[in-house]
Amino acid sequence: MPVSIRLPKDVEERLNRLAALTGRTKSYYLRELIMRGLDELEDYYLAASILERIRKGEEKTYSLDDVEKELELED
Repeated sequence: MPVSIRLPKDVEERLNRLAALTGRTKSYYLRELIMRGLDELEDYYLAASILERIRKGEEKTYSLDDVEKELELED
């Protein structure tokens, strides 16, 4: 799927330099950044969404004691 993005000039220059120095394409590094960064973005934004639901009382929470009792992990 082709995607087009605009990068700040300094970021584009860094990307060009990295590609030139390593012999890899800019596309290779952009793919790497997206693949590595997507997990972090998902974690962050999904956690923020859940936190908002907790604050609104729409999401149930459990204490560590409750979880340990449920799983019979009590000392």
